[in-house]
Amino acid sequence: MRATTFCREAVATALAAMGLTMPERAVIEPPKDRKFGDLACNAAMLLAKEAGRPPRSIAEEAAGLLRAQDGIAAVDVAGPGFLNITLAPSFWQKTVAEILAAGPTYGRVPTGAGTKAQVEFVSANPTGPLHIGHGRGAAIGDSVARILRFASYDVSTEYYINDAGLQMRLLGSSILRRYQQLFDPDLPFLDEGYKGEYIVEHAREVMEQHGRALLDMPLDEATDICYRHGMEAIMAGIRKDMADFGVSHDVFFSEKTLHAAGKVEEAFAFLDERGFLYEQDGALWFATSRLGDDKDRVLRKSTGELTYFAADIAYHLDKFRRGFDLVVDVWGADHHGYIPRMKAAVQAMGKDREQLQIILVQLVNLLRGGEQVAMSTRAGEFEELSAVVREVGADSARFIFLSRKSDSKLDFDLELVKQQSMDNPVYYVQYAHARIASVGRKAEETGLSLDPASADLALLDTEADLDLLKILERWPDTVEAAAKSLSPHHVSYYLMELAGLLHRYYNANKVLDASAPDLTNARFALLRAVAQTIANGLALLGVSAPDRM
Repeated sequence: MRATTFCREAVATALAAMGLTMPERAVIEPPKDRKFGDLACNAAMLLAKEAGRPPRSIAEEAAGLLRAQDGIAAVDVAGPGFLNITLAPSFWQKTVAEILAAGPTYGRVPTGAGTKAQVEFVSANPTGPLHIGHGRGAAIGDSVARILRFASYDVSTEYYINDAGLQMRLLGSSILRRYQQLFDPDLPFLDEGYKGEYIVEHAREVMEQHGRALLDMPLDEATDICYRHGMEAIMAGIRKDMADFGVSHDVFFSEKTLHAAGKVEEAFAFLDERGFLYEQDGALWFATSRLGDDKDRVLRKSTGELTYFAADIAYHLDKFRRGFDLVVDVWGADHHGYIPRMKAAVQAMGKDREQLQIILVQLVNLLRGGEQVAMSTRAGEFEELSAVVREVGADSARFIFLSRKSDSKLDFDLELVKQQSMDNPVYYVQYAHARIASVGRKAEETGLSLDPASADLALLDTEADLDLLKILERWPDTVEAAAKSLSPHHVSYYLMELAGLLHRYYNANKVLDASAPDLTNARFALLRAVAQTIANGLALLGVSAPDRM
């Protein structure tokens, strides 16, 4: 980011001396081949018509002026008029001091400028424990919130509790039938009931609290007791699983409160006033086809029953009325078809469609010993997130979940994730941080006096030094890209690349050399900057940066 800003200002200064203004559309970016320099600019080609000159002529004159500026080592003109700029080593060397001065805040960018954003994620129906698929969504949502905060957004995180509807009644019915079976084992179980062992456990807890009382109650009353017990116990378990996974939510929002507060009917009235509702065949319809959806949608059926979409509209209207400028929802990939209607709803509310951003999360293929583990919540065949975290640790699970684009399927091999080897991505990155910490300990043990703040950074002039310096300077750009695209994988990719350069650097260069104290101090300062950047990146993924491994 500093390099891009510097080059843009340098080119603008050169053009101004020529009586030209830097075009807003001018692009400054790394060339495809690094042999062409650090950054390339297309400004000359955009100015040709205005200047009445061939773009290459403009570029040649600008290049001469740029070469005279401090911090620029070379400028070449390529093709029809690209300016290929190579920055001086002194420019890159300043990055170390910048990182060491900023510490944990290095990479923070002003992108959000205080924009109030909400990230809603996990929001699993409280009908059973969280499984590994929920874990991926949790890691992504939590990391997106961390990245947005680091990019200067004002962020709130939320869990939407789906505590209304048929699935919750089915939970109550499932627990009740297991409760009844404790007294009459010959009773058949419900065909559509939740079959996990956790249902039996909740039934036993109900029996411990109520004895045989539910057997003599009306069915609805007994089911309601079982539903409330199950939902509260499952939500308590979900909260614990999230805490153990390093995930927190600022708000837990109950769907039931929407209905109790009349917010669904309030949303209907709001949309009706704006001319988007109509009745047909006894049902209430929302004219979403006028706003980009492929067809209109029912909000209230002819039976009087509300659709899920009705509650979702009321919920999102409530979000915007709470003052959020950006609403981010993390959904399973199977909800892809739901996006156009929700975007239509947001537009009908008078908001920009882009104020609602949807992150789709693809499935996780859990492997154990090369064999896929089948998962079905209702059948009770799934790998609970808590079990995975106990087996491989929260750090490893989170990093693997965030190592691919969210909408790409992910193979999660439990055996690979447990390995302490360079084939394990999280080990590869964390070990880079630990390796640098060990250098500091070795320096203390050998009596070497190191002071990164006083290092002569001009000694960092080899190709390997500059490779590390250049990637360190890119970190704020990575944060900005991750924030704008709501994509934590930009951070994990960056960390893998940085860790790879660090490991190669460490293996090829003698860092601690008593015979060259100034060079040792400079290289240690560089490594400290690498360690700080790795720690900052891992923090955005919710992963620790250990000093020992």
